[in-house]
Amino acid sequence: MRPQDIVILLKIIAMRERSWYNKDLARDLNISGSEVSESLHRSMIAGLINKKKEQVFKKDLIDFLVHGLKYVFPVRPGRLVRGMPTAYSAPVLNKEFVVDDPYVWAGGDKIQKGVAINPLYSTVPMACKNDALLYDLLSLTDALRIGGGGEQLIKILSNKIYDTID
Repeated sequence: MRPQDIVILLKIIAMRERSWYNKDLARDLNISGSEVSESLHRSMIAGLINKKKEQVFKKDLIDFLVHGLKYVFPVRPGRLVRGMPTAYSAPVLNKEFVVDDPYVWAGGDKIQKGVAINPLYSTVPMACKNDALLYDLLSLTDALRIGGGGEQLIKILSNKIYDTID
């Protein structure tokens, strides 16, 4: 697995039940088409998407995010910068959790001052500007990468992922 694999799977979930092509994912995430294709193949081998590469196995993805993500793609907090809020500082979580030092993806709209963390993939902030659900999912994912939050965070993430089909 590579970090962009998680971003692509979460984008598919964020698209809800809409049909899509690899070129749609590539355009929306600013990732090359070949990279999308390779990513979907890796996710199929990992058992996170079906063989037709159309349906994400949400329970399996949540299990991976909850139990493996912080070990495979850990967060290394950086310096104080201005950027786009993520993790516990993002709108999806900032009313549930209080943090002393907000976490941000550096650059972008430079909305908030906080501790810089690298997104899973460099194009994430740009992709999230146009997709509020993807922003929520990736912010929740960053919170899992950082750690803490326990069962409350897992419940919020699970509900957000499963609510996309209702």
